[in-house]
Amino acid sequence: MRIAITGGTGFVGRHLAVALLSERHEVVLVARGVDRRDPSILGSGARLVAASTDDTDSLRQAFAGCDAVAHFAGINREIGAQTYGRVHVRGTRAVVSAAGAAGVGKIVYLSFLRARPTCGSPYHESKWAAEELVRGSGIDYTILKSGVIYGRGDHLLDHVSRALYTFPFFPLVGLRPTRLRPAYVGDVVRIARSALTDERLSRRTIAVLGPEELGAGDAIRRIAAAVGREVRVVPTPVWIHRILAWVFERTMTIPLVAAAQVRILSESVVEPLPFADPPPDDLAPATMFSVERIRAELPPAGPFGLRDLRLFQH
Repeated sequence: MRIAITGGTGFVGRHLAVALLSERHEVVLVARGVDRRDPSILGSGARLVAASTDDTDSLRQAFAGCDAVAHFAGINREIGAQTYGRVHVRGTRAVVSAAGAAGVGKIVYLSFLRARPTCGSPYHESKWAAEELVRGSGIDYTILKSGVIYGRGDHLLDHVSRALYTFPFFPLVGLRPTRLRPAYVGDVVRIARSALTDERLSRRTIAVLGPEELGAGDAIRRIAAAVGREVRVVPTPVWIHRILAWVFERTMTIPLVAAAQVRILSESVVEPLPFADPPPDDLAPATMFSVERIRAELPPAGPFGLRDLRLFQH
């Protein structure tokens, strides 16, 4: 098969690309640029098409001859013209239009577990609007509503581990305990690969959640154990995190926490909203969020530094 991946140089997109290439599929990566944390995807054998996901003409050319599109492009913070409306809504509308024009037979869309309408969060609402565009496209689809995803090159392990080297304590979002079910990126990719070809997932919305539910504080402590650091976890009011997110978004190249992530982490991420089916038993994520698995996926050890600030980027 020939498969195009939007956001193909991002975290989940490049893991999917590597898996598809190992199975001898042709892969077209559609992206605005390459994630500087892991540029290795450029030497993988995939074809890179530099295009914005709201450029229908460029997408139509990129999708030419493709059997399927994995639409994984997305943002968790707005920067200039890269707004949730443009990337998630206009971008998905363009992807759907270009896929239809190119004769693509399947779209697999990676959404967020709790994306929903009229909830007061532009991130959640825009991801929901994108889901609805895919459902109404007239093209066969599978929507993956995923919770927290971890693995090599992610945001969770990268930033939490580096924060543990930088700060004497770790502030949890909110004073009320929240829970999550981290999903290993390898398990997410396995479901996505199946969604591209498996008729069981045709025209369905699937919840993608890890096999273990744990408190947010316990997840941080488990990462700390993998890093070999002791950590004091401190529940902190959401409004403080909103202020921190505002500062980090304006000063860091990749914010320690963004406003959308504050909203995501302020509520438990263990159940889909407003709906999603569980995956078939043979596709259900089974990788535990263990100290050993975490340790295998960690980035090089070290704290945040000047290189993480926009002011020192050239």
